[in-house]
Amino acid sequence: MKVTLGLLQHACVASPAANLRKTLALAEQAAKRGAKIICTQELFRSQYFCQNEDHANFQLAEKIPGPSTVAFQKVARKHKVVIIASLFEKRAAGLYHNTAVIIDADGKLLGIYRKMHIPDDPLYYEKFYFTPGDTGFRAWQTKHGKIGVLICWDQWYPEGARLTALQGADILFYPTAIGWHPQEKTEYGANQHGAWQISHQGHAVANGCYVVAVNRVGVETPVGGDGIQFWGQSFVAGTSGQILAKASADREEILLVPVDLAKVDVTRTHWPFLRDRRIDAYADMTRRFVD
Repeated sequence: MKVTLGLLQHACVASPAANLRKTLALAEQAAKRGAKIICTQELFRSQYFCQNEDHANFQLAEKIPGPSTVAFQKVARKHKVVIIASLFEKRAAGLYHNTAVIIDADGKLLGIYRKMHIPDDPLYYEKFYFTPGDTGFRAWQTKHGKIGVLICWDQWYPEGARLTALQGADILFYPTAIGWHPQEKTEYGANQHGAWQISHQGHAVANGCYVVAVNRVGVETPVGGDGIQFWGQSFVAGTSGQILAKASADREEILLVPVDLAKVDVTRTHWPFLRDRRIDAYADMTRRFVD
């Protein structure tokens, strides 16, 4: 089965309404150009607000289902495409998540994935805003293939990729917001970006599946902050970890990437890592540290 993936890479402005309009328009364009599974970047409705801790930013959150979910359902239904959209979810008073909605080609909301791993680093103060996910790692059978969804910081954890692939996911999608801290780019920038890409390629190799990372572009600087230069370079890795296509570092673009899902079975039978797993020997994986 062959399917074209559509990655929506763009900059964000202060207005959530404007960002939503832009992302919906990009999704429509991607569909018209042949994309069958479309993925947004992480938290596309706003600039990356986790650069500081400000209670006012909770006003950016919305219910799921909510207005953004409904808008994407209409696009999915109109163009018969699968859509993965990353949203700031208000679950209840005082309970917020970094959540992706998975919408099938008939407009049905198949489910949600709540980000499991929450970082707390300089300019990435996500623990202030997001409760760790409680959906577990999941895969969904859509009209255009079986997919799994994880979010940004989840990308550093092979356990999440593995558990999603073990549910039959042929493609792992990672909506992302990652870039360079201005005081670190000169010394660490190349290694930071390299590690990010290599990590995703490793997930593709270890699980014999496609891996998709969708990042934003532009410099976003909050009042009184240092800002982040988002490095873009959204990409798709093939079933052997090879880079099939990569977007630019600084331009808005729709990256369209055709993939053949039959290659998942071919790869997994030639490199049978799932067959050779020693599940009897992995009990310590559920421990924090093995003394």
